[in-house]
Amino acid sequence: MEKKQYKKVVLAYSGGLDTSIIIAWLKENYGCEVIAVAGDVGQGDELEGLEEKALATGASQYYCADCKEEFVNDFIFPAIKANAVYEGKYLLGTSLARPIIAKKLVEIAKKEGADAICHGCTGKGNDQVRFELTIKAFAPELDIIAPWRVWELKSREDEIEYAQARHIPLKINKETNYSKDKNLWHLSHEGLDLENPANEPMYDKILELGVTPEKAPDKPTYITITFEKGIPVALNGEKMNGIDLITALNKIGGENGIGIIDMVENRLVGMKSRGVYETPGGTILYKAHADLEEITIDKETQHFKYQVSQKLADILYNGQWYTPLTKALLAFIDETQKTVNGDVKLKLYKGNIMGAGMTSPDTLYSEQTASFGEDEDYNQMDSQGFINLYGLPIKVKALLDQQRKK
Repeated sequence: MEKKQYKKVVLAYSGGLDTSIIIAWLKENYGCEVIAVAGDVGQGDELEGLEEKALATGASQYYCADCKEEFVNDFIFPAIKANAVYEGKYLLGTSLARPIIAKKLVEIAKKEGADAICHGCTGKGNDQVRFELTIKAFAPELDIIAPWRVWELKSREDEIEYAQARHIPLKINKETNYSKDKNLWHLSHEGLDLENPANEPMYDKILELGVTPEKAPDKPTYITITFEKGIPVALNGEKMNGIDLITALNKIGGENGIGIIDMVENRLVGMKSRGVYETPGGTILYKAHADLEEITIDKETQHFKYQVSQKLADILYNGQWYTPLTKALLAFIDETQKTVNGDVKLKLYKGNIMGAGMTSPDTLYSEQTASFGEDEDYNQMDSQGFINLYGLPIKVKALLDQQRKK
């Protein structure tokens, strides 16, 4: 079968190992023009020098799409409002960033008249799904090129040798090539010694956003976060936009050893994978938000929201952002957040986050009603009739069981 040819391909470009060699590979195999596109989701200095590197290795153009504000407002904040946590640990750091990057790829591909989009995701991972589902949602007519499925390179070591043979500059070598993903929300580490779950992570070697709890200060740090309709809007009384607030909390949380997770997760493609995640600011925000919901959302809504949160975490992890189900679930979440307003004070100490008080103008907590002291709101005799009705099925079954045994 003759290989399909392309004139212009947009490449999701990070300057990492995979995409560093893909520019050369695309030109060698398709003879096409390659436009490198980096999505700025808060990688910071990782973006430095990417334009020069992309052009030097064969790209005809380079774009750096600023996605940070949209990333925070349209992806991170909805996840916080939903309390969406995958498998009880993972705060969806990579999952949240991929759809916005893929959306920008489509926008640039249409602007440049490209006939395909290429990504460097491995065929074993989740990101290939996240990228491609978004591309299909916004540009179903475009072809998608995924080199890992077709090229002869079988490992990261093979990639390094490929790069070295073509004098493509890399910042890693065979001994230091952890697979990492960094954005405003988190930093992940995979590969090397982490692939064996029997190994304790070498935290002092790999952590970049903070320190281990053992190295955190010996005194606690107190902070107060203000929420409006479930969205964090201020830190210690100072109004901040989302980018600045998350950046500030990453620093504070990192210094206090907050948000370090070592987990073996179930990938969408069927295998288990181990990773170490650093999400200091996100861990603080999730804790503060969940605490505030305890006094601002009624019991039935709160309990049902737990189920929605779990489902939403699963489908967001799987890259299904642009689906009718996600839209419907997020609409439900938004409705629940209308009363999630107030201040949450937290105590940070050596990796721990402890509540230190909260207030809300929309609180459902009545100190008088809940008090063990005397009150005028609650007649304790009312509980007798409630228990008799609530326990009626149990009592009837027990009586009938007794009769059947006679």
